Amino acid sequence: MADLELLKKLCLLPGISGREEAVREAILEEIRPYVSSVTVSPLGNLIVEKKGAAPAKIKLMLCAHMDEVGFIVTHITSEGLLQFDKVGGILDSVICGRAVTVWGKNGPLEGVIGCVPLHLGKVGDKPLPADELYIDIGAADQEEARKYVSPGDSVTFDSIWDTEGGTIKSKALDDRAGCVMMVDLLKQDLPFDMTFAFTVQEETGLIGGKTAAQAVLPQAAIVLESTTAADVPGVSEGRQMCRVGKGPVVSFMDRRTIYCREYYETAFALAEKLGIPCQTKEGVAGGNDAGAVAPAGTGVRTIAVSLPCRYLHSAFSLIAQEDFENAEKLVKALAEQIAGSDPAQGI
Repeated sequence: MADLELLKKLCLLPGISGREEAVREAILEEIRPYVSSVTVSPLGNLIVEKKGAAPAKIKLMLCAHMDEVGFIVTHITSEGLLQFDKVGGILDSVICGRAVTVWGKNGPLEGVIGCVPLHLGKVGDKPLPADELYIDIGAADQEEARKYVSPGDSVTFDSIWDTEGGTIKSKALDDRAGCVMMVDLLKQDLPFDMTFAFTVQEETGLIGGKTAAQAVLPQAAIVLESTTAADVPGVSEGRQMCRVGKGPVVSFMDRRTIYCREYYETAFALAEKLGIPCQTKEGVAGGNDAGAVAPAGTGVRTIAVSLPCRYLHSAFSLIAQEDFENAEKLVKALAEQIAGSDPAQGI
């Protein structure tokens, strides 16, 4: 069973790109008794070796990123308001009016992202870009605000944790859910040696995935992710990409990677054998750490297994608990089959 308590803990921790320390420490606390070796890279990747019952025939790396999208303080105005920029891809339409936490020098501060009041705007106005918004922490002026906040401080969405109706709703499910799946696997006995990379700075350029792959030089990789489910009103069936509740998602291609066709087909065969649903990502969009892992060394055969997730990169994303459980089962079976395959004969 997937560890929902750990997922809650990780999702509610702060960890924008480049500020993943709290998430990494929480993961380390969970996995230390179960692993053979732990390395923290100069940029903050957590690379873990897990000994199995036998050496792997194919060197396999499983990968999930620890960082989340958010904001960073860039300037404090004379009125004590905080100007900011985005960290990662966030639509302007999901920003204004959101409650946020500013991680200042003396601890967290609650704030709200403000803009020109509705009554002073015009009907049909488009959402204001981030550089025309501000964060209000209630400071009287710049002098007061500087007691608590400095440029460079990170800002995260305030969120909830809710598991009603068989779903999970929270911030940062992308990709704390993938991290929890890897932690769950690390706590189990494995038939083969495997490497697990908890990476940094995926949302700002796949930096951690690139450096992890260069350090490990795997022959094969499974990237665990959350991906856009657009199964909502107003989106035609052909543009929905994937659907919540219909099982883990396997991609054939995105904007950064053409995935291993053999692994793609194997994933569906294993899902059928396990009696769990599995779906194709029906479109070529987005990207993930696979885009940096696949080109490493002489090339890494790569597959991405993702959770269908609504409202990605916002304060409140949503996945299905059943998809979470089934993705973990599929990843375990896929990892064992890849690691135990004869390189001369393929998977």
